[in-house]
Amino acid sequence: MQNILWGGATSASQYEGWGTRKGLDTQDVRPYLPRTSVATTATRLLTRDNVLSALTPDSDSNYPFRRGAQGIEHTDEDLDLLEELGLQIYRLSISWSRLFPTGTEETPDLEGIAYYDHIFRRLNRAGIKIFVTMNHYALPVELVLSQGGWTNRKTILHYLRFARTVLEHWGDLVDYWLPFNEINAGYFSPFNGLGVLRKEDGSYDYNQIFRALHHQFVASAKTIQLGRQLGIKGQFGSMIACFCYYPLTPKPEDNLKLVLDEQINQWFCMDVLSKGYYPYYMKRFFAQHQVDLAETTEDLELLAAYTCDFVSFSYYSSSIVTTEESGQQQAGNLVATHKNPYLKASDWGWQIDPTGLQTTLHKVYDRYNKPVIISENGFGAHDQLTADGKIHDDYRIDYFAKHFAAIKQAAAEGVDLRAYMAWGIIDIVSAGSCEMDKRYGVIYVDADNVGNGSYARYKKDSFHWYRNFLQQNR
Repeated sequence: MQNILWGGATSASQYEGWGTRKGLDTQDVRPYLPRTSVATTATRLLTRDNVLSALTPDSDSNYPFRRGAQGIEHTDEDLDLLEELGLQIYRLSISWSRLFPTGTEETPDLEGIAYYDHIFRRLNRAGIKIFVTMNHYALPVELVLSQGGWTNRKTILHYLRFARTVLEHWGDLVDYWLPFNEINAGYFSPFNGLGVLRKEDGSYDYNQIFRALHHQFVASAKTIQLGRQLGIKGQFGSMIACFCYYPLTPKPEDNLKLVLDEQINQWFCMDVLSKGYYPYYMKRFFAQHQVDLAETTEDLELLAAYTCDFVSFSYYSSSIVTTEESGQQQAGNLVATHKNPYLKASDWGWQIDPTGLQTTLHKVYDRYNKPVIISENGFGAHDQLTADGKIHDDYRIDYFAKHFAAIKQAAAEGVDLRAYMAWGIIDIVSAGSCEMDKRYGVIYVDADNVGNGSYARYKKDSFHWYRNFLQQNR
C-alpha cells in the first residue's frame, strides 16, 4: 500500500476574519441570507450594486466572511489542535488582500507577511507538510470594481506580483502549490471564481467568463514558470471540482449527455492545465456561444510549456445526468442534480456516495496519468454542542470511514494517490451559503450564522476518531 498523506484544509476567507490592515475581497462583500435555494444563489452571484452597497459604512447587512472563524485571534490555539490531531499535511490559502489590500500595491503589507510567516514556520517545526492554495476564490474587490476582475488581462500582472511575494517568502517551506482553487467554479459561480459581476437582468456574458478563465490559465502557467525560475522545491498542481456523473437511465441519449456534461463541467479546465492545450470539444462550445478568448501565441506556448505536476480535486457527492425533465432536484457542490434513489443525502441535500469518490479517483488518474491529491472532501452537518462541551458527530465518522475505505481501495487498485485533505478541518463559514451552521470540522467553533457565540474551540467525537486513524496510518 502506498503512503498516503492524511490531512485537513481551510481557506483564508472562510477561516481568518478581517483582522487588521486587510483590504476587502470578493468574499467579504457576500451577505448572509437565511437559507433557501434563492438565497444561496443571491449571495454568490452579485451585481455591481450589491458590491457597492457592501462598501457603505452604515451598511447593516451581515457579512460573515469578515468574521470567519476568528482564525486571526485563535491561530496558535488552532495550530496546537492540528498538531495534537496529528495531521500529516495541512492545506491553507493566503489572503491576497491581506498582503496587497487593493491588489495594486507594489510592495506587500509587512503585518500580513509576518502573520503567514508565523503559521508556516510553526507547521514546519511540527513536521506537518504544507499545501498552499494561492488564490481560494478571494480577489481584492478593488480589482473587480476598477478593472473587471479576471476579465482584464492586467489582473495577471497583479496576481504574479502576489505570487512572486508568496514564492520568495515561503518557497523553502511549502511542499505543494496550487495557483487556483476549484478553477472550474468560474463557470458555475463567476463572482466567486473570477470576480465577474452579474448583469442587472441576472445574466452573464459567456465571453467574459471564458476570457477570464483563460487569463487564470495563463496566470497558472506563469506561476509555474516563475516557481521553476526561482528554484522552488515544491510541486505545482491544478484543481477542479468533481461531481461523478451517472446517467439516470440506460438510454443512449442520457449516456451521451453525461459525456458532454463531463467535458464542459468537469474536465475542460484540467484538460488545459494538465495537458497544455484547449481540448477539441471546446471549439464547438466556443462557436455555439460566440466566445472569443483573444488568446495570443505566447499564451498558448506558456500553457504547453508549464503544465501542472499533479492533479487535485474536490469531491463531496455524485450527480445524475438525464435528458428527461424531472422535479426531483437535489443540491450539490456548485451544481444541482437529480435525486439518486440509491443514496442518502446530507441535511443540505448533498448525496453521500463513497463509491463515487473511488470512481472519480480512477477517472482522474486514467485521464491525466499524474499524481493525484484529494484536496477537499467532507461532510457538512448541523452539529450540537452539549452542556458538557461535547459534540457527538457519529454521522461524520461514518462518512469518513466509508470514504477512507474507498480511497484505500482505489490506491490498492493502482491510482497514484499522494494525499487526502478533509475540508473545513476546523469549523469555518460555508463558501456556498455563507453559514456557520453547515459545519465540516472535527473542531467545533462556538459561533452562529450572525456572529453570536464565544468562538471557543471544542473537540468533536470525530476529532478523536480521526486522531486514532492518523496514528494508525503513518
